[in-house]
This record gives sequence, structure tokens and C-alpha cells, in this order.
Amino acid sequence: MARVCLVGKEELNLRYELLSRETARDALVAYDLQEPFHNAVAVDTVSLGAAVALLNDLEWYLVRFVDHALVYDPSVSEEEWLSPDLARAIRDDEVPPEETGRFLKVFGIVPAGESGEGDGRDDTSADEPDQAGPAPDEGEQPPKLVDPMLVTRTGETIPEYDLRDVEETLLVRVTESEFGA
Repeated sequence: MARVCLVGKEELNLRYELLSRETARDALVAYDLQEPFHNAVAVDTVSLGAAVALLNDLEWYLVRFVDHALVYDPSVSEEEWLSPDLARAIRDDEVPPEETGRFLKVFGIVPAGESGEGDGRDDTSADEPDQAGPAPDEGEQPPKLVDPMLVTRTGETIPEYDLRDVEETLLVRVTESEFGA
């Protein structure tokens, strides 16, 4: 089982933006939408190929509404996510999974209220029907991904995340070209 997580642009309510558009709503209708991070939409798919296919179906919306798209496949790593480009390369057998852990994007994870910024939600959407099930309760805001940092793994360790004080980080494997961009 693979997972796709889309993290919305700060000024938008990603869930609303996706579900208010027929094509995106149709692409997501078969999935149980979750919000593991602030202003994010995540779905479980049957395979890495299905995750990449979903990202392809949503490409128009990703460009407009998404800051970061992530793919998790435990057959590649049980602790690290993949960028969409790397997920495609693995699916297409362009790179073996065991050769993908060198280049990383590291996100800090903070409680939603600690970011010091607005919550990125469009309050005007509160009256819109939620067609994908309930969002978290107001008192249960999911954590927020912040300040991505690119690092190179050398050996078994990675450099420490030092952009802000966080207790947790999220590691995302990226392609060499994404790392150098």
C-alpha cells in the first residue's frame, strides 16, 4: 500500500480547492481523504503505480494549489517519503529503490499553532459541504510541515535539521536533479 500526501499552499484551503472542482473531486472520490498535516490531503492507494497515476490525474491542481506532493511506499522505505519525480523513476525502473536514499528534503514538524502564521484556510469555505468526510475537530489541529531543508546523506547519518527548533522531522527522498535545482 502506498500513500499520497498533498500539502497545500499557505494561502489556500487545499481540501476545499480540490473538492470544489469536478475533475479533482472525481479523481479523489474513491479514496478516504485524511489530513495528517495542516492544510494537507492524504489518501492511501493500492500501489506505488496507483499513487503516481493519481498524481498524474491531479497534475493541473498540483501546480496551482500544492506546495509539496509526497509519496510514501513502505517497500522503498518504512520511514522516509518520496518526491513524485522519484516515485515515478522507481515505478518506471529508472532507478532501483535501494539507490534512492542519498538526496533528501527534510521538513520540520511543529504543532499547527506554533508556526506563527495564519492557518492558511479560507474561512469563506466553512459553509461549503464537505464531500470527503469530516476534517479534524477544531481542537485537534494536525501538525504542520515547515521550512524544508535539502541535505545529503553520507553513510548512515544525515545532517541535523537546524532551521528551527523542532522535536520531529519528516524525511523525503528526492532525485539528484531536484536536489540540485
